[in-house]
Amino acid sequence: MGGSVVVNVATVMMVITMMVAVVPSTCRAIINDNHHHQLYPVVLVPGAGGNQLEARLTAEYKGTSWLCSRFYPVKKQEGGWFRLWFDVGVLLAPFLECFAERMTLYYHPELDDYRNAPGVETRVCQFGSTQSLLYLDPNLKHITSYMEPLVESLQELGYTDNKTMFGAPYDFRYGLAAEGHPCDVGSTFLQNLKQLIEEASDSNGGNPVVLISHSLGGLFVLQLLNRNPPSWRQQYIKHFIALAAPWGGTVDEMLTFASGNSLGVPLVNPLLVRNEQRSSESNLWLLPRIRQFPREKPLVVTRNSTYSSFDISRFLEDIGFPEGVQPYQKRILPLVEKLAAPGIPVTCIIGSGVQTPESLYYGEEGFDKQPEIVYGDGDGTVNMVSLLALVDEWRDEENQRLKVIKVDGISHTNIIKDEESLDQIVKEITIINDGLSTSSFVSSS
Repeated sequence: MGGSVVVNVATVMMVITMMVAVVPSTCRAIINDNHHHQLYPVVLVPGAGGNQLEARLTAEYKGTSWLCSRFYPVKKQEGGWFRLWFDVGVLLAPFLECFAERMTLYYHPELDDYRNAPGVETRVCQFGSTQSLLYLDPNLKHITSYMEPLVESLQELGYTDNKTMFGAPYDFRYGLAAEGHPCDVGSTFLQNLKQLIEEASDSNGGNPVVLISHSLGGLFVLQLLNRNPPSWRQQYIKHFIALAAPWGGTVDEMLTFASGNSLGVPLVNPLLVRNEQRSSESNLWLLPRIRQFPREKPLVVTRNSTYSSFDISRFLEDIGFPEGVQPYQKRILPLVEKLAAPGIPVTCIIGSGVQTPESLYYGEEGFDKQPEIVYGDGDGTVNMVSLLALVDEWRDEENQRLKVIKVDGISHTNIIKDEESLDQIVKEITIINDGLSTSSFVSSS
């Protein structure tokens, strides 16, 4: 979800609404007044759809139409590589179909893992740099700006790309799996991220790293921390700042699986992107978690049935996606059973007071028609109970420092663009660089 937890094609619709934010004067006032003598290196981990992806087609690729097979895209780089994400051409129906089939993942039960579509190779761009996080399409900077405002705010603090500030792009279609299950792409990303953190620390005099994530990136970071020993965390991690992390999943994800999600752009039929969105491994990871969404809370209601977070497997069957049941039960449920405390300081900065899907009601037409939606509190994408999940789960953890900052009226995407939220992010980093800390749980708004 570019900065959305809705992955892949749905994020196309989101970025069209993005506006370039300027570094606020309040941020600059903080920056100009700080007197700290060091900058702890920063590593940025984007959310779903928050970095560019490239692809190339091999002889094995067989497009479903002559347009996909022979003519699109017209322009390719050396070696046949082209930008798969983001390409504005996908807003046109024929090209959208080509895009969707190339982005689709396939779960192989015999391998117990996910793979690209046959004949499609993908890669991330400029790992280690923030360049592919700034804009999803450098030719359309004003409408595909992503982390550019955040990066500019960090630059005002004195951070420099590839020296004290680093980026960790990844193939956001893939997720992670519970212990004992292969997960080639996601596990490789964690290995690369770990190496990047160590190199960032080593190149900055051994100073530990400040990790800043957005949305889905926060789930990857927490997994990285908990899959490495405490001694590694203490040596290499100074602080973890999670922006709009969907710790407990979202109801919006059930809309994506049931009916497709175009994020309100009227020219795009959400049903055209539904199968591709269902295929995403990371989307399964973002379905509502049992601990945050109790059995008595109806999330999806039809004429014949009601589904809670305890009924996800039945829900996947009933929407016509039975192939999602096995990976959800075997790979995802054990993965999300516990959000273990990593023992390093964590700050969550979240939006609040934005209408967020809480229950979906389907009529006679079933899942092929968009539902009526009952809204609750959250950031427009992630429900408040999910944003605050760590407060509940870590409350009794004596050695875990957690700070939660609510920014009223800030949406899931705008938390990395809006003046007020950028002010909060810069303030937190300044506090960290100045050696100040929070001794225990703090919740502010």
